[in-house]
Amino acid sequence: MSHPGVAAHFFAALAQENINIEMIATSEIKISCVVPQDRGVDALKAAHSAFNLAGTKTVTVPA
Repeated sequence: MSHPGVAAHFFAALAQENINIEMIATSEIKISCVVPQDRGVDALKAAHSAFNLAGTKTVTVPA
């Protein structure tokens, strides 16, 4: 299944928060990227917000 624009939407969400992407890997079904460690939580929040995945659960990201 193809969903044009998903990667662009994801990258735009990170750019809007001034989060630099250091490395990108993609496949047919997955987008992965590396961001600075100190911006990891911000990147996760930006992605969740961009794709309406934000919920009421709290996630702890190890340092």
